[in-house]
Amino acid sequence: MAAVHPQVAALLERAAQSPLPPYCEVPPAVARRLYRDARGPLTPDPPAVESAQLMLVPQARGPVPVRAYRPAGAGRDEALPALVYFHGGGWVIGDLDTHDVVCRTLANGARCAVFSVEYRKAPESPFPAAVEDCFGALAFIVRNSDVLRIDAKQVAVGGDSAGGNLAAVVALTARDAGAPAVSFQLLIYPATDQRMGSASIERNGEGYLLTRKVMHYFRGHYLPDRSDWADWRASPLLAKSLAGLPRAYVLTAGFDPLLDEGLAYAERLKKEGVATEYRNYPDMVHGFITMGRVLDTANAALADCALSLRRAWGA
Repeated sequence: MAAVHPQVAALLERAAQSPLPPYCEVPPAVARRLYRDARGPLTPDPPAVESAQLMLVPQARGPVPVRAYRPAGAGRDEALPALVYFHGGGWVIGDLDTHDVVCRTLANGARCAVFSVEYRKAPESPFPAAVEDCFGALAFIVRNSDVLRIDAKQVAVGGDSAGGNLAAVVALTARDAGAPAVSFQLLIYPATDQRMGSASIERNGEGYLLTRKVMHYFRGHYLPDRSDWADWRASPLLAKSLAGLPRAYVLTAGFDPLLDEGLAYAERLKKEGVATEYRNYPDMVHGFITMGRVLDTANAALADCALSLRRAWGA
């Protein structure tokens, strides 16, 4: 088995010496602030884009904030392919700002519009609130493709961690509903099985930033009813069929508790006839793509993600 990358080792040492408590020992509001404040030393400077504007997607349960990005150099009336992106954070933490650099980088790298969705979070809004918001945002964006200057036939969904879970679930929901059409799935170390019984959780569940205790904390807030763990909208790996889904790019990290879940989802997609590219970064940890200031591999991985989008759209 590979060792962690030297840059990861330095990051883990710094985390081990931090006086701050782990997320699972503080209320969600405090965990959100800790996560937000930790981004600064880890996140690269935001690259310039043509525009980044907040819009509100109307929903019956209240408007959903979405930040819409257009890549540098995009023409004012140019119809671009689009990525609807769902941020990570265990359905409890994370927001539009914590993933701003990721969205800007993907917009420029894939030369696409990116719509970053601020779905409702747990415990204030437990499952399935996030699923409803994310699917509703996708449907609204596709319905309003002309106004938003995007190509409705080239709309992808994507996300990291909890956001990867939501992207997979939204793709399944769209398939079952017959609309809107989704052209691609970008699944970055996705959570796919809320039963949390995989070997990688045991192997990587302590000492690699995302711990088993923190995962239980997130799941407890998002899925307070144990009977929901096996619902495919929480655990897409447990869906009856993955056939007929859009092609996918699945990314995992070798020292991530979620490694096995991502790999299992990629293998099942392939087995059920979905064109799937799987890429593992064996010396990385969970959450690494947001840490491009200190992890060179994060920037390379985002470039790979952008390339997968361009290939999916024939660019």
